[in-house]
Amino acid sequence: MFKEISLFSKRQFFQKKDNSIRRFLLSPLLLIPLSLVIISSFLIKSVQRDFLVSDSLSHLLTGLFGYFVAFFISYIPIDRLRRYVIPFYCFSLISLSLIYFFGISVSGAQRWLSLGIFSFQPSEVSKLSTILTLALVLDRKIILKVNDLVLPCLIVIIPWLLIFFQPDLGTSLVLIVLTFVMLYWSQMPIEWILILVLCIVTAILSFFSGHFLILWIPFIGYLAYRSSQKKFIFSSLAISLHLLMAKLTPILWQFGLKEYQKDRLILFLDPGRDPLGGGYHLLQSKIAIGSGGFWGNGLLRGKLTYLQFIPEQHTDFIFSAVGEELGFIGCTLILFLFFLLIWQLIKIAKNARTDFESLIVIGVASTFLFQIIINLFMTIGLGPVTGIPLPFMSYGRTSLVINFISIGLALSIFKRSRSLRNP
Repeated sequence: MFKEISLFSKRQFFQKKDNSIRRFLLSPLLLIPLSLVIISSFLIKSVQRDFLVSDSLSHLLTGLFGYFVAFFISYIPIDRLRRYVIPFYCFSLISLSLIYFFGISVSGAQRWLSLGIFSFQPSEVSKLSTILTLALVLDRKIILKVNDLVLPCLIVIIPWLLIFFQPDLGTSLVLIVLTFVMLYWSQMPIEWILILVLCIVTAILSFFSGHFLILWIPFIGYLAYRSSQKKFIFSSLAISLHLLMAKLTPILWQFGLKEYQKDRLILFLDPGRDPLGGGYHLLQSKIAIGSGGFWGNGLLRGKLTYLQFIPEQHTDFIFSAVGEELGFIGCTLILFLFFLLIWQLIKIAKNARTDFESLIVIGVASTFLFQIIINLFMTIGLGPVTGIPLPFMSYGRTSLVINFISIGLALSIFKRSRSLRNP
């Protein structure tokens, strides 16, 4: 009798284990990215035609590999990973530094390291390492004093400089945005976030019309004066920061950016000014999306895609293939899947057990959301070409694996928060 009870309890245990594995393999947090990878694989095949020699098969296999990596990571408690965060961050800095000596240069940018049988992009790794390290520093720490910002800013500035001068403008922008969002999530005063974000306005004004700075800089000082207890000190620091930004902008523009990057930042306002040069991508991308109409031309039937009118369409401009071949319906479906993914991540961040876990997930969510918005704006002509990929859809093995690792971390946090609510 006791033996029967023992066998019955073992069967129950393994049945629960099987149900748990099946449930998480079919979790929306894993299925949505996998669906995007599968859709994108067909689109890449459409761009490059030959399935066996194109990047389509590589994208699909990398996505499947990332799917199972994410599933495996979801079973690792996040607390066990805390001790590896700093070594991981140091590894990312070392790999970013090695690019300047041993990096592979493609299209004027030195961003890849070769390890013989494969190459990887350290800047993609640095996004995740920065999120984890910032979360570790901001854990249970409320930003109330200016001194509290020194360490978080230092953590971001080092990889930002190494990435910006590769040059990789897109990833450097991603680091800035995820930092702002994570600082806000750690209850930093919104006025402080605003003062930092308005540095972008200061940079634009100093570039296009420096005379407006006479009124703009005092406004920044007034905003800082109202948002801190040490009014004069904080106001002086804010004014100094914006004056420094105004002085550095011309220098960064002159020496930090390549000519093609300068063209990209300006020509999106009027791509027709150079239709065969810097504005070519934007014009052809808008034509492709518009030609898809409501229903699209069908997979493998996009004329601009087939004739390869859009350079690098399988990477940065994959959404133009969505518009041409799947039409408005296909674009809406892709946007809906992205919306569900971001919504799930924000829910997990809100319900996480610890600040450390919550900050990790909101960092991942902000990274995905910013990349989605900028990439879509870029392909429809509402923003400059920055080289920011569309998560899970743009071809890029390093970014795809890192994205799935990020999903695995979020799923691990979700499992622990759910077990806390339902012990």
